[in-house]
Amino acid sequence: MKLDSKIPQGDISQKWTNHKDHLKLVAPNNRPKLDVIVVGTGLAGASAAASLGEMGYNVKAFCFQDSPRRAHSIAAQGGINAAKNYQNDGDSTYRLFYDTIKGGDYRAREANVHRLAEVSANIIDQCVAQGVPFARDYGGMLDNRSFGGVQVQRTFYAAGQTGQQLLLGAYSALSRQIGLGRVKMYNRHEMLDLVKVDGKARGIIARNLVTGELERHSAHAVIIASGGYGNVYFLSTNAMGSNVTAGWKIHKQGALFANPCYVQIHPTCIPVHGTNQSKLTLMSESLRNSGRIWVPKKKEDAEAIRAGKLKPTQIAEEDRDYYLERRYPAFGNLVPRDVASRAAKERCDEGYGIEANDTNEGVYLDFSTEIRNKGKEVAYAKGNHNPSEEEIIKLGKQWIEEKYGNLFEMYEKITDENPYETPMKIYPAVHYTMGGVWVDYNLQSTIPGCFVAGEANFSDHGANRLGASALMQGLADGYFVLPYTVSNYLADEIRTGKISTQSAEFDEAEKRVKDSIDKFLGNNGSKSVDHFHKRLGLIMWNKVGMARNEKGLKEAIEEIAALKEEFYKDVYVPGSADELNPELEKALRVADFIDLGQLMAMDALQRKESCGGHFREEYQDSEGETLRDDVNMSFVGAWEYMGFDITKENLHKEELKYEFIKIAARNYK
Repeated sequence: MKLDSKIPQGDISQKWTNHKDHLKLVAPNNRPKLDVIVVGTGLAGASAAASLGEMGYNVKAFCFQDSPRRAHSIAAQGGINAAKNYQNDGDSTYRLFYDTIKGGDYRAREANVHRLAEVSANIIDQCVAQGVPFARDYGGMLDNRSFGGVQVQRTFYAAGQTGQQLLLGAYSALSRQIGLGRVKMYNRHEMLDLVKVDGKARGIIARNLVTGELERHSAHAVIIASGGYGNVYFLSTNAMGSNVTAGWKIHKQGALFANPCYVQIHPTCIPVHGTNQSKLTLMSESLRNSGRIWVPKKKEDAEAIRAGKLKPTQIAEEDRDYYLERRYPAFGNLVPRDVASRAAKERCDEGYGIEANDTNEGVYLDFSTEIRNKGKEVAYAKGNHNPSEEEIIKLGKQWIEEKYGNLFEMYEKITDENPYETPMKIYPAVHYTMGGVWVDYNLQSTIPGCFVAGEANFSDHGANRLGASALMQGLADGYFVLPYTVSNYLADEIRTGKISTQSAEFDEAEKRVKDSIDKFLGNNGSKSVDHFHKRLGLIMWNKVGMARNEKGLKEAIEEIAALKEEFYKDVYVPGSADELNPELEKALRVADFIDLGQLMAMDALQRKESCGGHFREEYQDSEGETLRDDVNMSFVGAWEYMGFDITKENLHKEELKYEFIKIAARNYK
């Protein structure tokens, strides 16, 4: 199979414009004749469904939640990037493009990333027009803050709930189209297979999660916008319902799955506290703007803190190791996520961790310096040039509260510690997945008519995503890319007519789903779905996690194969198919996670280099930094499904060519 990425010719700054100018169109009077299915209603799915509905297409939108407002996009906290240069600090479209390529460790597709940077500014205007309450500065202008991996302030935000506000904006646009009858919304429905007719995507089989009924839905094009696969690790910052099933089902139907080993470990999460924990909580990366990350310089101090004999506030300044500032002075606490995460792991592995959990893993995120600095600034602004220590602290805390109040409140509710007084405890955790379904420049998979948007595709972030770029990509795909590229595809479908669901292809797809459900329900096993999911998660975290090596990856491939065999023999799923059955939902999803986990280990094994979120212990320099192999490894690894045995999958390579950026060693020092 030859991969055709369909990257337009010409200068990078003109590719998207010229490409749009030559795409085929569908006349307004023909759009109501065409049906589009959108699976997932987070930022990418909701914006795509709303945009295509506004254009006049008949859209069916599906989500497994009770409302699109429950999509995991709502959990994004820190902000959304855009190259508007409001701070006059040197930002530009090219700078955002460059930062994204560099942050992704030169493993992203150049043309897609430049398009993302181009449309970023339009996203902010779109969202402001929808009423998204972005933070504003004293003069009423939109405010910005910094995020990891950059030296400018380009992140627009709404306190610590940016994802929620953006999703409500997209949801309002979607609701308008639902009200006009252009979008039909299917809540509590889960896509369980893709239907192909003559090689083209022509519909889906969905299960009504309330009644258990299997439904057939046809369309001229299908868009998958179902998010990422971080829950393959069991513990992650993702919502517990987040899964890979929609993406994996189209993979089994012929869509290639690209770079599955590229997983982002977020550096600022609340540490694991016990074996019965079901998910992890993210503390926004925006906190790294104001917090300083440290561990004790002396191991005995770290041991005393873990034993409860010493408090972090009792550690003198000279006895604190601000290790990111020490190792990366140019970026300090704002290095990219993969760099910050590995640095935290290194300190904890050496015995300097501060959290009294099973692994002693945890570092401090300390706001005391920022509280003092901002307290002084505020006092001076009020005309008090000789403020007392008490007043400085009081004003500094007020400043922090205005900026991050809801995040601090959330942290205190979870940990019962006041982060204004005591440094936050943080540690890296699985967060975002850069890999996903392979798509070309038009966001179309290797299945004609099947498009993939947002975190579900692989296209924009390379081996590591910069903070605040997930929301940007989701909305860029839905609002500003798919309306053009899907229309280009649908222009050849005007004469197709309504697609019947009474066909052999729909019969076959529904039978596949029913057989899978019956198999689980008829399995007289003895162990719960979560039992297997947790075991998979431990294999993945320990051997395909923050650091990988050849021995561990080979073991993971074999262990997951054995787990898969045991899962199908011994999993117990109670209840029936014709009712609300969360255990059945989980079983179907975990089956896909097991296959995916094995593929992730295979992908990590063949990628003999360290880059971004993929850190192979064999490939590092004397200072523990990543060693890329730009000669042999500058490609997208796209896997083709070959049947039940995942080890038989075929690897296809899309060569990455950099014409407008010079590849260099990534340096944040």
